Amino acid sequence: MKKALLLLLLLAGCMVGPDYQRPEAPTGEAFREAGEQWKLAQPRDEVDRGKWWEIFNDPQLSGLIERIDVSNQTLAASAAQFRQAEAALSVARSAYFPPIDANAGLTRSRSPVNVTGGSTAGRIINQRSVGISTNWEIDLWGRLRRLAESAEASAEAGAGDLASARLSLQAQLATSYFQLRVLDVQRQLLDDTVDAFRKNLELTNNRYAVGVAAKTDIVQADAQLKSTMVQAVDVRVQRAQLEHAIAVLTGAPPSALAILRQPTYDALLPVIPPGLPSALLERRPDVAAAERRMAAANAQIGAAKAAYFPTITLGASSGFRGIDSNWLTAPAHFWTLGPSLVMHLFDAGLRRAQTQQAIAAYDGTVANYRATTLQALQDVEDNLAALSILEEEAKVEAEAVEAARQSVQLTINQYKAGTVSYLNVVTVQAQLLAEERNAVNLLNRRLAATVGLIRAIGGGWQAPASEPKESK
Repeated sequence: MKKALLLLLLLAGCMVGPDYQRPEAPTGEAFREAGEQWKLAQPRDEVDRGKWWEIFNDPQLSGLIERIDVSNQTLAASAAQFRQAEAALSVARSAYFPPIDANAGLTRSRSPVNVTGGSTAGRIINQRSVGISTNWEIDLWGRLRRLAESAEASAEAGAGDLASARLSLQAQLATSYFQLRVLDVQRQLLDDTVDAFRKNLELTNNRYAVGVAAKTDIVQADAQLKSTMVQAVDVRVQRAQLEHAIAVLTGAPPSALAILRQPTYDALLPVIPPGLPSALLERRPDVAAAERRMAAANAQIGAAKAAYFPTITLGASSGFRGIDSNWLTAPAHFWTLGPSLVMHLFDAGLRRAQTQQAIAAYDGTVANYRATTLQALQDVEDNLAALSILEEEAKVEAEAVEAARQSVQLTINQYKAGTVSYLNVVTVQAQLLAEERNAVNLLNRRLAATVGLIRAIGGGWQAPASEPKESK
């Protein structure tokens, strides 16, 4: 008996199926758009990201984003799914230990009188029983351990999903907030332009009154004014919708959040370090979740292959069973102990199909992991390129705005002198307004690209102390 138990313990150390090894992912040694070399990325989702939004130095933005963890319902749903995965892990690990069940019963019966022989004929009998029992599968081939291994990896993938959802919501709120502030700047720009066009209309009316301007000049000035007023109204619609979206992201009804208008916005654009540390890419949560799903699927292969081997279950029970008042005595005590073995001899290819299904599922997670890694690399490259190119574009646009302002001033002077028509004034003023709005839109795009890069690398970064972190 002792030798049999020792053999069972030795066999219990066996685990069929492949041990997990992370497959290689298609990564490069450097980001082309950054021009600096990175080492091979490895998911490290457990690293704290910190409050990356504080690099923008906007207290109101910080306050709004911090409300996501408290009140956002989408994040609450993701957190509930993560708790489900953790509970599933506890369920899988519980199979390591034998379950113990308690049972009790009372049966009242009467035997027929016409029974031949026996002392119970015609009697009413009360049969009582009480006891404990267990029925425990001995994990000889590692099936239960593979299932627990899969559940543990799935729970870790759930942690990555939760972090990814949180980062996505934070980035979405930051992008919406910056767009709202840019619309505030655009509205102020349009309001100032409307004031200037009103003065132009007044000037044109005065010139028409003294006979030095044509009626068409008044019509053109009025049309230009009304068109700009329409643009200002449209900006108000967009701002209201963004304010409502931000309220929902913070878990509040749209009517409960009011963000005061801010005519100017001195956005702080962080300076990208000359080489982003690879640890930041390692922290990208969707990559970490995809890698953990590979581990979970790999463990399922072992669980499927374990079905080819016999299942040994150890059963035991003990208690008392008797009639009437004689059931809690030594003669009424009973016990059973012994293993049972079950092995499927024919299943019409079921186990082979289940194993092939598990292998195919694993191959799918490998492809998804590599695709997620490629997407992560593309996201970083896209936003690095956008930040670099938009910075150059912003410099050129600033020169275009200055040139347009000079053109307006010169053309208005020429119109007052009577050397050009009002159509020339309308043309250059429309050009100036377009260039100024382009400049504001470029600021919005640069802010969005900055947030996009932060999201692409899984969180914020810390610039070296010797380098400036922010610039206007």
